[in-house]
Amino acid sequence: MRLYDTLSGEVQGFAPVGDEVKMYVCGPTPYDVTHLGHAMSYVVFDVLRRYLEHRGFRVRHVQNFTDIDDKLIARAVKDGVTVQALAERHIQGFLGDMDDLNVLRAHVYPRATQEIPAMVQVVQGLLGRGHAYVADGDVYFRVQKAPGYGKLSRRTLEGMVAGARVEPSEHKEHPLDFALWKRAKPGEPSWESPWGQGRPGWHIECTAMSLRYLGTTLDIHGGGQDLVFPHHENEIAQSERYTGVTPFVRFWVHNGLLRLGEEKMSKSVGNLIPVREALQRYSADAIRLFFLNSHYRSPLTFSEEDLAARERATDRIRTALRPAAYKEGERAFETEGFRLRFMAAMDEDLNTPQALSVLFELVHEINQHRDAGGNVAEGQALLQELGGVLGLTFQPRRSTDNVALQPFLELLVEVRARLRDARQYALADTIRSRLADLGVALEDTPQGTLWRFQGPRLP
Repeated sequence: MRLYDTLSGEVQGFAPVGDEVKMYVCGPTPYDVTHLGHAMSYVVFDVLRRYLEHRGFRVRHVQNFTDIDDKLIARAVKDGVTVQALAERHIQGFLGDMDDLNVLRAHVYPRATQEIPAMVQVVQGLLGRGHAYVADGDVYFRVQKAPGYGKLSRRTLEGMVAGARVEPSEHKEHPLDFALWKRAKPGEPSWESPWGQGRPGWHIECTAMSLRYLGTTLDIHGGGQDLVFPHHENEIAQSERYTGVTPFVRFWVHNGLLRLGEEKMSKSVGNLIPVREALQRYSADAIRLFFLNSHYRSPLTFSEEDLAARERATDRIRTALRPAAYKEGERAFETEGFRLRFMAAMDEDLNTPQALSVLFELVHEINQHRDAGGNVAEGQALLQELGGVLGLTFQPRRSTDNVALQPFLELLVEVRARLRDARQYALADTIRSRLADLGVALEDTPQGTLWRFQGPRLP
């Protein structure tokens, strides 16, 4: 198995250092609803974890929640609620959305507010080694004391400017020095520290959490490409200076960003499509296929047409899994070639577009053999196995409206069948046509008529 490492800029052979894969993925700042941009990243790392486990690796997966942050504080003030209440509401919403997208839960979900002692310990260690300094109640990391600072984002100190969440201050020794600890402001949540009341900076939380739950060297550290600088760059600097262990991370894995028009989909920009809204219109499988049909390192532009196409594709997969009758003693078709080609694609830097191509070849083969009365049991079992590696549920889109409509649709399908039996084909075709106009497709099979929601298009 080979993975692309952002630090080296190369695809390299992957194996964990110990007997398990230590994987840390940067989690969300829970001040708003979960959107499809979030979902894309977490589906990618879910598939990476699933494939690692499919290949026999044991994975320990840690993902944080940044539940104290400038944006959280500002939104809580605006909404008239506590920061804790706001964060908790959106954390639960995030977990529910990820469950509905069939994203496996991490083994540990540390929250920044619950890890303050560990962060204070790291900051004290950096101060003691001369890599940080106190300035008027704030604590800053000395970037000039970090050899190779900028190696992940391929920048030099001279060419850099302060990045996201790096606040300018007259107390800094260097413009790019970043906050490890922030002095408390009136009315904001704060914690006691050796430097007075305050709260942690953004970058220090991931260092403290990963060290506590995974140790000094991670096999995989994941996140979106927008985190390369400054967040992950700063994590490397402070972690390696604190522990003295290099490298902090063996494989930096970054996914491309989901765009809506010309901008990345982002809560701060406000151009987002909530996961909950998308799931009312499309199945979890269709959303997954939309993400996985593009290589994880490539940017992806939201397209309603592509999502609708992926919904139709999931219908084809489910059709291939329908029960099939075959002659006693009929041999199943050869499936091992499909497995080998699927794994070869996934082994080469998680090439999900190529893996999906193999999956749909398998779907085509199953449908051909079933229509010819052949034994497709092994093919269907392999389809479920490989689809499971990609996190597919094989379930259609379900919403409250769909559940309520189901008995009426089944009645119409039964009425249409009786009309066909009575040779009233014109009226039967009218029912089929009108249902199609409403987004319901009918398929006549030897086992009877099947119906499915094609789904209305996103506005």
